[in-house]
Parts: sequence; structure tokens; C-alpha cells
Amino acid sequence: MIVITGATGNIGRPLTQTLAAAGHQVTAVSRRPAEAPYGGRHVVADLSDASSLKPVFAGAKALFLLLSGDLHGPDANPADVVELAASNGLRRIVLLSSQGVSTRPNDPTRLTMRALEDVVRGSGLDWTILRPGGFASNALWWAGSVRTQRVVAAPFGDTGTPIIDPADIAAVAAASLVDDQHAGATYDLTGPEIITPRQQAAALATALGTEVRFHELTRAEAKAGMSQAMPPELADDTLDILGAPTPAELRVSPDVQRVLGRTPNTFATWATHNLPAFR
Repeated sequence: MIVITGATGNIGRPLTQTLAAAGHQVTAVSRRPAEAPYGGRHVVADLSDASSLKPVFAGAKALFLLLSGDLHGPDANPADVVELAASNGLRRIVLLSSQGVSTRPNDPTRLTMRALEDVVRGSGLDWTILRPGGFASNALWWAGSVRTQRVVAAPFGDTGTPIIDPADIAAVAAASLVDDQHAGATYDLTGPEIITPRQQAAALATALGTEVRFHELTRAEAKAGMSQAMPPELADDTLDILGAPTPAELRVSPDVQRVLGRTPNTFATWATHNLPAFR
């Protein structure tokens, strides 16, 4: 049995699908009731209360740990989840971390994740740590304006990074959960090329077969919008990366190719697969 936290999200859902299709028993864990993805078992649990996972871990052999909203709460201690997994006989953990742990290690929002990485490494479990950069799925922030106005509004229109399709993160996670060769590895996960917001708008236009205009926001305008969905300090950290990526954040990593034996998906491929959201 493999336990997947965040199982209804844009990484957990394809991860659950991939594992179930390969014949693995999967327990999908989320904060809210949902249909069991792809025939697996679904369990509602409060991840900020690690003890609620004890029955979920019974008989499990591996855990995919994603810090969903309840694990970011002031009373949450994600280390408790790792320690509970180790004490209940799980053998392997795959942690979804962040590229920023290595590229901006002193940012306050990265310190918690760095500490959790250290807990995972010292847990006694076989572990793999995934550090993705920016997600292609962040473009879904534009879905409403693209549908209604055929406009993408974003800051730093001509500054790009090698964003990654969450489906590729899920594929690397699936391999790491079932294959011993990935134990002890830390993978930096990016897409195959640097792409700017203006170029993303053009890729959406091509996929839709219609014009999509690009409107450049100021940093202040972008922060105001982002702060409605995330803490202001996280919005600032994100905008720092988007506006002035470091050389490490511009690097196209070979790790997806190494693990999967294929190049990562382009943004254009992601856009085609997610076109209904923008129509």
C-alpha cells in the first residue's frame, strides 16, 4: 500500500492514477471528502494532527508527503507525520520539497522545508526528495481572464524560468516510490526550456487557435492579486524569483530525463492537455 497526501491536487491526482494503473494499492489522503481517484481508497484526514494518520499507515509501505494547507498551519508539525510513518513500519518516503531550498536557502518561507528535509533524511526510512521549480499549472491563474477576455495578465513578461508540468513531477514521484534505485536521491525538477509569461500567452493562443493578448502587471499589482491566495511573504518570495531568477533557477535540470528516460513536457504540451480550463 502506498499513501498519497494531497491526492486530489495537480500532482497527487496524476500520481495516484499512475500508481493505480501500474497495479499498486493506493490510499489517497486529502483534507476534504472526495471521490476515490481512479479506484483507490480515499481517506479524509487532518494532516496537522499526525495521530489521525495512524490508521491510514497500517499496512502501508511508502508515503508521498506534500505540505498541503493544513501542514502549513501554525499548530502543524510536519515532522510528526514523518516520525509516525517511521514508527508504523513504512519503509520509504518521497517528500515534495522546493527548488528554493537550495537556490534561496535563507528565505523565511524555505527554512521550514529545509528543516523537514533534514527530518526526512534522518528518519531511518529510504527517502527521496523532489525539488521542483515553478509549475506550468500556475498558468491556471489566468484561466478566467483568458476565457472571458482572451488576456494573460502577469508581471515580468520577458523574464522566464524552466517551469515544469506537474504531471512530470508525479511521474518522477511514482518512480521514486516503487524503485529502490532512487533511495537517497535529491532531484531538481524543471521543464525542458526557459519560457517567459509572454511566450506562455503565445502558446495558449496557439493551443486555442485564437489571439490571446499579454498585459504586463506591475509588481505591486501582481502581489495584490497573489496575496488573495497565499501569504504576502510567500507572494514576495515568488515575485523575487519571477522577476530576478538566479543562475541556479535558470538552469534546465537533467533529472527528469535521468529518472524517466524522456525529456520533460513543454509548456505547450501542458497547455494542450489542459485546454478545457481556458476555453
